[in-house]
Amino acid sequence: MLTFPHFEPTFPREQWTLPQVLEHQARVRGSARYLTWNDGPSFSFAETNAMANRLAHGFATHGVGKGDMVGLLLPNCAEFIFAWFGLAKIGAVEVAISDAYKGRFLAHPINLSKARILVTTAQLAERVREIEADLPGLQTIFLVDDGSGHICPDFNRIAVRDFTDLVSDRVEDPGVKVQPTDPVAVLMTSGTTGVSKGVLMSHSQFYFFAEEDLQLTRLTADDVYMTGFPLFHGNAQFLSVYPALIAGAGLALYPRFSAGDWASRAVRSGATVTNLLGATMSFILAKPETPDDQAHAVRTIYAAPLDPELGRRFTERFGVSDYVDGFGQTEISNVFMTPPGEPRPAGASGVLVDQWFEVRLVDSETGCDVADGDVGELLVRPRADCIICMEYLGMPEKTVEAWRNLWFHTGDGMRRDARGWYYFADRVKDSLRRRGENISSFEVEAGVRAHPSVQDCAVVGVRADEAGGEDEVMVFVVLQEGAEPDAAAIIACCERELPAFMVPRYVQFLSGLPLTATEKVRKKELREMGITDLTWDRLAQVATAQGGA
Repeated sequence: MLTFPHFEPTFPREQWTLPQVLEHQARVRGSARYLTWNDGPSFSFAETNAMANRLAHGFATHGVGKGDMVGLLLPNCAEFIFAWFGLAKIGAVEVAISDAYKGRFLAHPINLSKARILVTTAQLAERVREIEADLPGLQTIFLVDDGSGHICPDFNRIAVRDFTDLVSDRVEDPGVKVQPTDPVAVLMTSGTTGVSKGVLMSHSQFYFFAEEDLQLTRLTADDVYMTGFPLFHGNAQFLSVYPALIAGAGLALYPRFSAGDWASRAVRSGATVTNLLGATMSFILAKPETPDDQAHAVRTIYAAPLDPELGRRFTERFGVSDYVDGFGQTEISNVFMTPPGEPRPAGASGVLVDQWFEVRLVDSETGCDVADGDVGELLVRPRADCIICMEYLGMPEKTVEAWRNLWFHTGDGMRRDARGWYYFADRVKDSLRRRGENISSFEVEAGVRAHPSVQDCAVVGVRADEAGGEDEVMVFVVLQEGAEPDAAAIIACCERELPAFMVPRYVQFLSGLPLTATEKVRKKELREMGITDLTWDRLAQVATAQGGA
């Protein structure tokens, strides 16, 4: 049975903390370039460490101590990394908040974490001002200058200060003893029967997840890791920023992903390693060819999930042939990874990282293990301490539910072949994934129901040909009696209520939703129904409108 090769982590277990890794690289790699922001300013390991120390002292001066949680509501920028590292230096916890959030979606992580301080920009502060009355614990906002020229709105109660007020003159390490078992971050993940959950991660798990990426991509100090994925997301944090730090490699950070500039960025940054989601590969391939397509030095792409046909086309055009993949969750790290030198079967996610995890695939109803080839829910248990999440913040009942019978229940359906390759089949839960974002169907449904004509609705993920192996959001709608079907109006309501990545693409009207005897929606039936000739397509409407313009 194939398994991922055993590996020796770069740092010993007692040093699995961000402060210790950063201090080590500042000593050993010193003047070597670590962070390059948007092809412009660059910062060495020593400079990054000094800035983290200055912010650590600044946060401490403003009352932030070990275990306190601070919200980071920021677009990609160097200040995000400095603030995150600075908080880690004093044992405080970053709460990474999507810059697409607004309204109740924005209030939830701030209140859940009891954050008293929020670091954001003047532009994003406008959204905070709209919900100030719903944020009783938030006391101070520190504004990063994003160069947009936006003026921060006036707040009634919350104090507003400049980010530079957090930057102390003191560059020495703050001297706070931070243990691998201490918390370092809260990352928001999708909920399926309720609001999004905050995954509380320890320094140890954060390090381990990044170490897995380092092992998978064979990252060294000679490499440059390129990313434009959002820093509030785990993909950028523990699959790009932190692996580069552990390896002593360079990090090329961009404001956002750009399909049209992917190759030119790789050339300009000297990138050798990057990661792409299935959909983003298809977006890149859809852009016109350029001389940079074969001029870059990228050797390895962490591609998750990798569609074999997309991989073939990408290799043909860009010359990259080394694709690696891993499968896991924010809660559990990667439990499956692709072993080096082994041809990967089409659709396979990887083989078990059995040095660190044991897994089962079980029938969700009986709890019994399924046979090879059959789909079962993935259950995970670590073989080492502190390599999976600590808890769902403020939701002990959800933590207990996930850990029932002493196994972490992922809610993901998978199958295993006779050689030990694992294949993702479907989500047992009703979460879905679009453009690299995990989406809560519960939250999308709440946005749809905000329209007065909607009596009930159900959201599922469906696959479109151009989606690159990811989900498109489809909503089935039951109208109030007498209401006229107007999909465009419902979607316009969603655009006001929801982050852009959550807005459904497809709308289908039904006279009623299929229900179980206990009044639960049979979403499997809706997924099987899928897209029909009667389905309204938001993108088709946009294309029609543009064509007629």
